[in-house]
Amino acid sequence: MTTVLLALHYQNEVLHADGKIRVGIEANSSQRQGIITAAKDSLQQARKQNITIVHVRVAYRPDYADLPDNAPIFEGVRKLQAVQEGSWGSEFFTGLEPMEGSSSEFVVLHKRINAFYASTLEAVLNQLKPDHLVIAGVATHSVVESTVRHAVDMGYRVTVPAEACGAPLETHQASLKSMSLIARIYQETDMAPLFAENQP
Repeated sequence: MTTVLLALHYQNEVLHADGKIRVGIEANSSQRQGIITAAKDSLQQARKQNITIVHVRVAYRPDYADLPDNAPIFEGVRKLQAVQEGSWGSEFFTGLEPMEGSSSEFVVLHKRINAFYASTLEAVLNQLKPDHLVIAGVATHSVVESTVRHAVDMGYRVTVPAEACGAPLETHQASLKSMSLIARIYQETDMAPLFAENQP
């Protein structure tokens, strides 16, 4: 089985204590630090097992001319003046950034909720030809869940490492329960077995 890790929105705006969004997670909460630790472990274990990583980031023009206006989540981005391209907030969180110079890591920019929609993600995966995706990121109930559902409809087997995803706790748990109907939910803190078991 060939696996690719999709790392979604590991950016300052949603993970740093000074980020403008932080998806309802308090700046100094143990939950926030737990997500960061699990995300780092996921990236490290994927690299150790030579698994390709696709880092997906969200960012908009400073004037928000490319920001949709059909949903409250987008209205919130504009109100907060968040994830503007070229800003600190849109950059990858330190320690969760792509490995510079690696031929096994890709970066995809998207501007909707689902990471596949109107982005180059599908084209990148078509080139890589995986049959299994590990999908992790922030927030669990938005970009993660919408991307998982799209991936499953495309025919991929999907695993979601719960510890490497984040949202307010009740919302996070509800989303994981919903996704368990279509994807495997990996509940362990140690990410090594997840990636070791998915070698070709």
